[in-house]
Amino acid sequence: MTTVPRSPRLLLLSTAMLTVTGIALLDMPHGQEPPTAATATATVTHAATNPSFTTAAPPLSKPTANWAPSTTPSASTPSVPASALAPHGEGVAGDRAVQRNLETAWPADLPAADERELLAAGRALLRADATGIGRGKWPTVFPTSGGAVAPAFATTRFRIQAAIARRDGSPDKAVVHLVWAGTDHGGNFTDLRITDWHFTRTTTKGAQTWTPQPRT
Repeated sequence: MTTVPRSPRLLLLSTAMLTVTGIALLDMPHGQEPPTAATATATVTHAATNPSFTTAAPPLSKPTANWAPSTTPSASTPSVPASALAPHGEGVAGDRAVQRNLETAWPADLPAADERELLAAGRALLRADATGIGRGKWPTVFPTSGGAVAPAFATTRFRIQAAIARRDGSPDKAVVHLVWAGTDHGGNFTDLRITDWHFTRTTTKGAQTWTPQPRT
């Protein structure tokens, strides 16, 4: 009969588990059924040989909000922390707190003129994306053919709760973070929705401007 060698790591884990079991027996109240050494060894063996037998790390804090219907977040863009968002259902009264918390979470890093331009464009893009109003101004972002996505939200009760513009890895790239509320065509109202719009700085006839990036 051929003997399969045990790995040093498995033997070490088995020894450690048996040691812990022995210590636990000393502290165990009288009459309580102790686990057998075979059970402890089997547990260690399974843990060492099965990658899925691990303790899951707690998930990172994420905002309890939905994404815009046709917007996907960039991997290089940090997600909005839950602490930057007010509780759902706060209404217009809570928008100021959302704005303040966003500005605290990400301090300003753009010239004031650039930030104003980006915020105006980001707000217009979000409204066009969600409600369909003004899409003609952005033909590269919202093509008129090729299966353009239909607006999913009504114009009523649509509002932008907060918005900031920040650099996106380089001086010629920026992202506009928007938190907004809207009612879909099924009549469901949801606030604290999150959308990011990415821009690059371009120069046309000597004039610089921020150009929104089409979705990929």
